[in-house]
Amino acid sequence: MNIKKKLNSINIKILSYLILLTVGILLLVWIVQILFLNVFYEKYQENNLINIANELYKTEEESIGDKIESLVFDPNTCIAYVDSYNNTYYYNNRINGCIFGRNNEINRYITEINESKEDLKPIKLINPMNKSESLLYGVKIGKSRVYLYTLLEDMNSATSVLKNQLIYVVIGVILFAIIVSLFLSKKLSKPIVNITDKAKKLADGDYKVRFEESDILEINELSNTLNYLEDEISKTDEYRRDLMANVSHDLKTPLTMIKAYAEMVRDLSYKDDKKRTDNLNVIIEESDRLNVLVNDILDLSKLQSKTNKLELEEFDLVKELKQVIKRYDIIKETENYSLIVKTPRKAIVIADKKRINQVLYNLINNAINYTGDDKKVYITILDKEKYYRIEIKDTGKGIDKKDLDHIWDKYYKKEKNHKRNVVGTGLGLSIIKNILLEHNFKYGVESKKDKGSTFYFEIPIKK
Repeated sequence: MNIKKKLNSINIKILSYLILLTVGILLLVWIVQILFLNVFYEKYQENNLINIANELYKTEEESIGDKIESLVFDPNTCIAYVDSYNNTYYYNNRINGCIFGRNNEINRYITEINESKEDLKPIKLINPMNKSESLLYGVKIGKSRVYLYTLLEDMNSATSVLKNQLIYVVIGVILFAIIVSLFLSKKLSKPIVNITDKAKKLADGDYKVRFEESDILEINELSNTLNYLEDEISKTDEYRRDLMANVSHDLKTPLTMIKAYAEMVRDLSYKDDKKRTDNLNVIIEESDRLNVLVNDILDLSKLQSKTNKLELEEFDLVKELKQVIKRYDIIKETENYSLIVKTPRKAIVIADKKRINQVLYNLINNAINYTGDDKKVYITILDKEKYYRIEIKDTGKGIDKKDLDHIWDKYYKKEKNHKRNVVGTGLGLSIIKNILLEHNFKYGVESKKDKGSTFYFEIPIKK
């Protein structure tokens, strides 16, 4: 297993890929230089003769002699010029391998060119002097003839030299590739190994590790992403701990009260109707607190899992708001809270009525929880022509700017020791956020230090 892991490591992979790339390039060079060298050389010589022939073919017959003398020829090319009077002139015919004027066998090929109907006629032949391949090119210009001859040198010796050179080149390049791959693999693998080690620590719950930046763009982006992930996980873990502390506190108090008053009913007040009723009412109220806690957790779970679809319907938002506010009559009477409401006569909208009621209820709960000593909460519905803007304002301490981006996160609580007017789990605003996002409604909060906060959302007007 360890051997398999090592073979799949980045060091081995880079080394393998670089060696394969090097071998592939060298193989391509070998094919081009060794197998096709003769072909390329022959093509080069042929193109050279064609260029000379084309220059001569464009020349007037009277000027052909001057044109030949003005051209700069390859030292391996010799020329025979036969004018209209059948006079023959040789150029470069003393170079090694030239057969003009030295071998009568050439006349057979010249005759073949003359009898051809083509004005430009190439012939590949065997040089009778050294049995090597040659090219003969005939150009007809009026009654004159020009014959171009070049020797195709044997490239076998050059090929052998190249083969020997390539062996040393291959060995040298492969060694160089190994050195480069080792350097690159170390440079690339080191930050990746560091990231892997720190990611394992992060997975084990160590949120103090920091992923270092690198001079490699992709690794740098990965480090930044993991640092962001670490920050978010750390915040979520902190929120989770706060939730557990708050839920534990909120569960423990009503459970203690329920048990205590149940024992009082059982042992003391069961015969006294008034005391028994009062004790039972306390048990009911504390049970309601527990119900709120459980419902918040279940609601958020359902919203995030998308198990419940929206049930859109047309309804009067003002009417629904008034029904929600009725729930707070008890705290208005017993604790002197003031809910100051300002709405139009009607506000007809299309949405999931049950969930919008939940949004209103949670926002009012939140405002009551954190309003100031005047115990006032302002609830307003504004007609903005295209949409209704619902605002719930408290007069509390406000929210710090650094906290504004996080108050919608689940488990987040601005104050860990919240008031006991209304039970709070830190899930209310997260529930609101999920409901409004599912409706695609705009929402937000405006807050000033020591001047309170205004939470709002907007619902399009039903035309």
